[in-house]
Amino acid sequence: MRITVSGKKIKLTDGITGYIDKKFSKLEKMLDPEAELRVTVSANKKEKQKVEVTLDNINGHVVRAEDVQDDLYSAIDLVCDKLNRQIVKYKNKFKTRGAGNSTIRFENFDELVEEEIDSLPGDTELVFERKKRFNLRPMSAEEAVLQMNLLGHDFFLFKDQDTFEVCLVYRRGDGGYGLIEQE
Repeated sequence: MRITVSGKKIKLTDGITGYIDKKFSKLEKMLDPEAELRVTVSANKKEKQKVEVTLDNINGHVVRAEDVQDDLYSAIDLVCDKLNRQIVKYKNKFKTRGAGNSTIRFENFDELVEEEIDSLPGDTELVFERKKRFNLRPMSAEEAVLQMNLLGHDFFLFKDQDTFEVCLVYRRGDGGYGLIEQE
């Protein structure tokens, strides 16, 4: 497994990268040796340490986990545990979708420690509490952000006025905005 570590607004020391390699190398027993794991470490003005991890293309899916803590090493530990739980919890869904992609090595899941499996939340049926239907009006991304703020929502789905593609604007944790467009 290849682990790529990058930093934003933080100097990565050998100790930090070594700790990240040590923690995430434990996932090697479940992942193909060619799997790529991207770890981004960042610090913000409030002395918080953020760790984001992305594991691309697991049978057509992207697995992502992040955590923010005062202590960088605690954030690394927590995000590694989150990623591990996601891989274990969804292993059957990854196995049945997108056959032919061998990013996860399913034969090694039987070797997992029993307490790891017991600590997972029970697989319950997915229940949608609410459904909502509405017309997507063509508008610019700026107008969509305005509408989102007027509604007091964290995201807003709209149709781009130029391309007529479905897009989504959202409020980021740092106070900025994001835009998701179709490919």
